[in-house]
This record gives sequence, structure tokens and C-alpha cells, in this order.
Amino acid sequence: MNETNASPMTQENHPASSRASLENKDRAPIPGRSPQASEATASTDAPDGHESYERGTALKNAGLFRQAAEHFEKAAQDPAYALKGFAQMGLSLKKSGKQEEAVAAFRRALQVPSTSSKEQIQILYLLGRTFESLGRMPEALEAYRWLRREAPQYRDVAMRIESLSTRRMHRENR
Repeated sequence: MNETNASPMTQENHPASSRASLENKDRAPIPGRSPQASEATASTDAPDGHESYERGTALKNAGLFRQAAEHFEKAAQDPAYALKGFAQMGLSLKKSGKQEEAVAAFRRALQVPSTSSKEQIQILYLLGRTFESLGRMPEALEAYRWLRREAPQYRDVAMRIESLSTRRMHRENR
């Protein structure tokens, strides 16, 4: 599995978006306003995470990573899409070469209260890989060590820790 597909987070369906669309249908039109104006008002009351997430996914699939990241950030404002939005935002930013911003997005994903341990593990791995690509080895090691405590057999974490630790020791002995 590659980093783009590192998480089953893109596979989930969230009933929250269906509930939001049902709630919008139940609203009575405001006298003196056109139906379009009422719909526009209803759509701005709460973030539509599903719509933003879907747009972000389409843009990401088209290789438009910066634009995708913007839509994933909007999706993350909806609590039902916070984790998925921040995680996909991080992946999109990483793909567009914005590594530091990707780190911030992955950290925000880790702070989402409803994150499961499986999802945390996946995000920690992506965070570690991003730190590695930035040359921030102590932070990469920290992420991988945290990950190893949670899931000792996850991917190539043990090998990465050993490799980074060996490189670090060689640098210190020079």
C-alpha cells in the first residue's frame, strides 16, 4: 500500500452528510426570498464536509494537490470529516512539496478526538515519513518510536528506527 492509500479513511461513508441534506430540505422558505437564496443560506449554516471532501478527492486524483488541500481543509471544519480532511490535506500538501504544512496537517489530524488507534498509527507513520523527507531525524525517530509502542509490527517501522538510529550514531561519532 502506498502513502496515498495509507488509510482506510477514504473508504468510509459518513451519514452526517445525509443528515445535513435532510435537515436542509425540512427548512421552510423565508418569505420574500427566492428558493435559491434560501438554499444558499442553508448551505452556509454548517460546513458541508462531504461535498468539500469529494471535491478535494477529485482534485487530488487529477493531480491538483494544492487545490485539493484547500478543499480538504474546508472538509475538516465539519467534525464528521475532520480526521479524513486533515489526513488527506497532509497527503496533498506533501505531494505538492509543502512538507512543513503537511506536518502541521498530520499533527492536526492526530488531535481529532474521535481518531481511532488504527488511524493514529497510520498518521504517525505518515508524519514520520514526512519528518524524514525534511531531514528532521530526531522527530522522525520520535514518531516511529511512538508508533512502535502502539503497533510493533507496523510496516517497516523497526527497520526505519534502526536505520535512523545507526545514521545518528555515525554522525555523533565523527
